[in-house]
Amino acid sequence: MSTFNPENLTVTVIPPATPTMPADGRKYTLTHSDTTGELFLSIGKQYDFGKIDEKIRDEVLAEWGPYMGVYVLSAQVYISGGEFDQNISKVRYLIFKKEIDFALEAIMYGDREFFRNFPWLLDSPITVQFNSVYPEYQKLLLYGTPRQYLNGKNSNHTSTIEV
Repeated sequence: MSTFNPENLTVTVIPPATPTMPADGRKYTLTHSDTTGELFLSIGKQYDFGKIDEKIRDEVLAEWGPYMGVYVLSAQVYISGGEFDQNISKVRYLIFKKEIDFALEAIMYGDREFFRNFPWLLDSPITVQFNSVYPEYQKLLLYGTPRQYLNGKNSNHTSTIEV
């Protein structure tokens, strides 16, 4: 698993969002450069689709919102819509599963000012939807809470529960 280095993270807050608002519908777009290892986090009321490489599709998208009376950070990753065969989809799924803790840590770190304003969200559940046309890679997993990632306890701390 990769080790998160805050120096490699560039955060962009897209107005009308601010470092502390809004909570409901706050969206994250996390992308990276394979060449430099840099991470790019966009925070806003909309996903930053301009940052997504449509050929590679290796971004992590996440959004805050209520679910059954509880606020949840719902993340999603794209495995395959049919353009990748089953073997490539399996590799993509395994890579995302291996690196998702790293990505979630980057998102939590990049938006730590938001958590100072909304500390009650620190114990909210994080779900990750793996999207694929292949049923074995189409999964919704539970990945702990923001507090765990901000406290640096993300390494294998989650018992990735299938929801």
